[in-house]
Amino acid sequence: MSLDKLKSLITIQLFTIYLRYLLGGAFVFASIVKIQGNRFTTSSGINAPISDSWHLFETLYQSGLYWHFIGWGQLIAGFLLMTQLFSTLGAILFLPIMLNIFVITVSYHFGGTPIITFLMLLANVYLLVWDWPRLKVVVWPFQPIYIHTDYPFSKRPSWAYLGSFYFVLTIGIKLSVHSFFELLAAFSGACVVGLLVLAYNLTTQKHARNGLKSTLG
Repeated sequence: MSLDKLKSLITIQLFTIYLRYLLGGAFVFASIVKIQGNRFTTSSGINAPISDSWHLFETLYQSGLYWHFIGWGQLIAGFLLMTQLFSTLGAILFLPIMLNIFVITVSYHFGGTPIITFLMLLANVYLLVWDWPRLKVVVWPFQPIYIHTDYPFSKRPSWAYLGSFYFVLTIGIKLSVHSFFELLAAFSGACVVGLLVLAYNLTTQKHARNGLKSTLG
């Protein structure tokens, strides 16, 4: 099956949409502490061995401007992914940051963390493959023409609205949620809203198909 046929499947489009929410939300959540100028860890790693990961985090934190720069980079990349409208640019910005994080977790022996970062990197590559028809015009000089294939279901404005809601909610959770029950309530609310938007879009898609069949029939 070709890439275009795969991308035309509603289930694949939904997987891609919610994967953008997931990856983008993870970056937004992790960015806040850096933008605030706080440590990523609960304690200082200044006395840890120089080859230890805690010493690395302390060094990044003490850098000041670079620490903020990483945070803003993650926030922007995550936000662009979650908007759906600018997800291609978000996936491009996501790649160097995620690749750097993966290499760090491998280099400093973070236990099972490299598995998580590798899966995130793999998901990022998947999103770039999804947007390959757009990207190949830039990276492949023998493809001077971009032929746009429209997938109306994944372009519905409600996905962008949901992404904006998740973006604000993620920041709110990071800044104001301090207990497991608050986190559970916020997560449950996010799931409910996501399911409502999903149901609305599936219903709208079904009505559009029935209308098209009636017109052609």
